[in-house]
Amino acid sequence: MRDVIYSSTRGDALKVKASEAILRGLGPDGGLFVPDHVPHLEHSLEDISKMNYQQTAYEVMKLLLTDYTEDELKYCIEHAYDSKFDTKEIAPLTKAGDAYYLELYHGKTIAFKDMALSILPYLMTTAAKKNNVKNEIVILTATSGDTGKAALAGFADVEGTRIIVFYPKHGVSPIQEKQMVTQKGDNTCVIGIEGNFDDAQSGVKKLFTDEKLAEIMNNAGFQFSSANSINIGRLVPQIVYYVYAYTRLLAQKKITDGQKINVVVPTGNFGNILAAYYAKQMGLPIAKLICASNSNKVLYDFFESGSYDRNREFVLTSSPSMDILISSNLERLIYHIAGNDAKKDSELMTSLSQDGKYSITDSMRSQLVDFYGNYATEEETKDAIKSLYESTGYVIDTHTAVASKVYEKYRKETGDETLTVIASTASPFKFTRSVMEAIDKADDNADDFELADILSQKANIMIPEAVTSIRNAEVRHDKVVETQDMEKAVKEFLGICD
Repeated sequence: MRDVIYSSTRGDALKVKASEAILRGLGPDGGLFVPDHVPHLEHSLEDISKMNYQQTAYEVMKLLLTDYTEDELKYCIEHAYDSKFDTKEIAPLTKAGDAYYLELYHGKTIAFKDMALSILPYLMTTAAKKNNVKNEIVILTATSGDTGKAALAGFADVEGTRIIVFYPKHGVSPIQEKQMVTQKGDNTCVIGIEGNFDDAQSGVKKLFTDEKLAEIMNNAGFQFSSANSINIGRLVPQIVYYVYAYTRLLAQKKITDGQKINVVVPTGNFGNILAAYYAKQMGLPIAKLICASNSNKVLYDFFESGSYDRNREFVLTSSPSMDILISSNLERLIYHIAGNDAKKDSELMTSLSQDGKYSITDSMRSQLVDFYGNYATEEETKDAIKSLYESTGYVIDTHTAVASKVYEKYRKETGDETLTVIASTASPFKFTRSVMEAIDKADDNADDFELADILSQKANIMIPEAVTSIRNAEVRHDKVVETQDMEKAVKEFLGICD
């Protein structure tokens, strides 16, 4: 089996192995690292159905992270997927209503980002040793709510690393914010910005591609890397749980080997559904990739028209992790449907940067037939939570509810009854106010932690330790800056003087 080599979506001059792509995070030209080919699964799905999550992870990840030795990769997997998850299955499947919900929120921060960010610190520190990196690695990340805490939890007190997380001060849920600002670890830094997620993400990308800053950092013994889904080390572990979900259905005899399923993913930055796309490339029998958006429906409009246009009102919703108008990971899909043409991708991304929009060719659009896009309004999101709870007793969070509603629309529109897996991306306890408002009524005088108590009693489900542990935790990070001061804040944390 030949090595998988990575290059940037915007230029293929630099070719690196997986470990170097993970260390760099982003291409030097601002592009995202993509594989030169996607290998097929080596074992049959029937064989994989007899494996546990850790074994499945190895079978998937060894194909794309080819310069990691068997021992290195198994070490990373075993240390990532251990007792920090509150279920033995790591990612259980639950049937509720007309779909199977893939519960991706049983890690330390009760969101799907744990699935990748539990392993990324191990992949990265292993990569640093493999590449003889002497600098301290500075993880620089923008978050719309979930990535931040999961990355902080993963990298806290990891030797040879520091982590800086920027988040929109007024654009995350109270529990999401409390999870981040109470984070322990001498190497952690959390900073709110006056702006939205796109502002934070654009600011972080600007810092990554600033050559003068890179030189200053290097002279001070630091180098940037990323924990966002722009890092291929975030994306590869996400492929695993789609393979795992399919093979669990196979093991339970809900499907036969080779039978196709649909996958519904609530998405903002497009990383999670891109992982499902790569799983399909690896041979997983996925029929439709159903992309679910909230009122920030830039992806829905793209799949409808072939034009991506971020020039629109930014809407704050009850599903804040999807409040995104620049879906970074879509660039990888654009590169692939352009025939792995870095020049074409670069032209489109320049157009997005300069004009806030781009349009793909008819030939590129024809390669999107496996995708279906739709969106859910705030009222429809509430309705999805309420109706599923009342009919089954199963409680979902706001992001999963967006996916549930979009799946309902898809079925009505197409009549397709293919067995479907919905990616359930966060615990309902992460968004207690919105969930309680949907299924009953949220007491305006109760805080989000009191509402968690009420939800627990009403739905007869335990409050996750991730929520109880921060209820009275000390706030350790209270810095808030304007977007133009992000570089200054980074330098202050690292003790770098101009």
